[in-house]
Amino acid sequence: MTAPTITITNLIWSFDRTTQHVNLLLLKRDQAPFKAYWALPTTTMRDDESADAAALRLVREKIGLALDRLHTEQLATFTQPQRTPGPRGVALAYMTFLPEMPPLTPGYGASAAKWFQFADTPTAYQLQNGTAAFTTPTSDQATYYATQTTRTTTPLTQLAFDHDWMIAMASQRIRNKLDYQPNILLTLGPTFTLREARTVFATFLRCPLNALDNSNFKKNHRQLFTAVGTTTAKRAGRPATLYRLNYLPLTNA
Repeated sequence: MTAPTITITNLIWSFDRTTQHVNLLLLKRDQAPFKAYWALPTTTMRDDESADAAALRLVREKIGLALDRLHTEQLATFTQPQRTPGPRGVALAYMTFLPEMPPLTPGYGASAAKWFQFADTPTAYQLQNGTAAFTTPTSDQATYYATQTTRTTTPLTQLAFDHDWMIAMASQRIRNKLDYQPNILLTLGPTFTLREARTVFATFLRCPLNALDNSNFKKNHRQLFTAVGTTTAKRAGRPATLYRLNYLPLTNA
């Protein structure tokens, strides 16, 4: 019996300060299976590296950024036999939170690399870039994988493999950790304003920004944030206070 292939799949998050939206990196595959479909960045784990090292290598290769371990965390292991066509594949999924939003260049195995805007709907999350739009599944895991081999897909509405399920799981993980370890805020860089933090929180909580009152938000999350200064933007009114995540070392904040 052939051993399953072990791959590393990385959900690479960023924040666009121009549009004030969370983004996720997708690559368009130029090889079978799922040629011409969008997918999360994936690599095969090498014999001489750990899964953590492979996840960070994937970021270096696809983004050109050398990040420390604080910017990545393991999400889950995906082992369902139906998740890949042909030979069985096991995926170790990671999340990486980029402190900047660099330009993208597709590498080996991809014909395009793009940032997809991440947004919420009343019942799910959605990724969109141009005419390509993908919505996370709302079914339970058993139902989802039961239909993997029979569902009809198109490259503009369905991601490759089970990557839409991975995004659903990642989104739920981020949402569940907002009140005690919101690593997603690392996408804002070393410092951020409360409005920027509220914008990210509102996305994953699937609520409008104005539903998160600034004063209550500050009070309810004061154990997470430390004030470090003010913005230097030249605009009317008082400069906004800048904060950092206080559970991270100062040298890596």
